[in-house]
Amino acid sequence: MNETEVLEVTREAILLLIKITAPVLLMGMVIGLIISIFQTVTSIQESTLAHVPKLLVVFLSLIFFGPYMLRELTVFTHTLFDRIVALGG
Repeated sequence: MNETEVLEVTREAILLLIKITAPVLLMGMVIGLIISIFQTVTSIQESTLAHVPKLLVVFLSLIFFGPYMLRELTVFTHTLFDRIVALGG
């Protein structure tokens, strides 16, 4: 395996990481923005009001996007194992 192949696998891994974490992070950011706007408008500065809904949304999005994330990781792992087998034989 030369440098180009190693860099290609690394690039694919980083892109996969971005692809599988983006939905959960975006959901957390959107709900955080909505709660921040609500807190600003109503002048409520309760910290649990910000953290509890974000935690719930992140957990629900992990449940919802979990199969997609697992499928993408499985495909990447199979591709990586195929590359390892190709190197050995």
